[in-house]
Amino acid sequence: MSSERTTIDKLLGQARLQIRRLTPQEAASAQATGAVIVDTRDSADRAADGIIPDSILVTRNTLEWRADPSAELPDPRLSNYKTDLIIVCNDGYSSSLAADSLRRLGHASAGDIVGGYRAWKAAKLPTTAPPGC
Repeated sequence: MSSERTTIDKLLGQARLQIRRLTPQEAASAQATGAVIVDTRDSADRAADGIIPDSILVTRNTLEWRADPSAELPDPRLSNYKTDLIIVCNDGYSSSLAADSLRRLGHASAGDIVGGYRAWKAAKLPTTAPPGC
């Protein structure tokens, strides 16, 4: 095992070479044709800023366990390898790493939204209050 240190910028760059990166408009179009947007933002951000309608809310720390069909508690909405998964975070950084992790788990088409939720909202695409608000 290599002990060579890397940087987050290198990790991010490598991840982004392996995944689909969609503009907010492209992600909205993909969602309209069956793609699933997975919101990994924390509950405080969702409560403050809203959510993308019909997105699935999954915390970043449980995402891989919900998307891996061989995990103990997979989410059937996420664990089907045929499902087109688009990850969204606040700004489009952790979502790139998450999408690459899903790609390595077998979700070949996993991608993220360039600029994250903030870019989605800036593009004036639909948002709504999260459940329970």
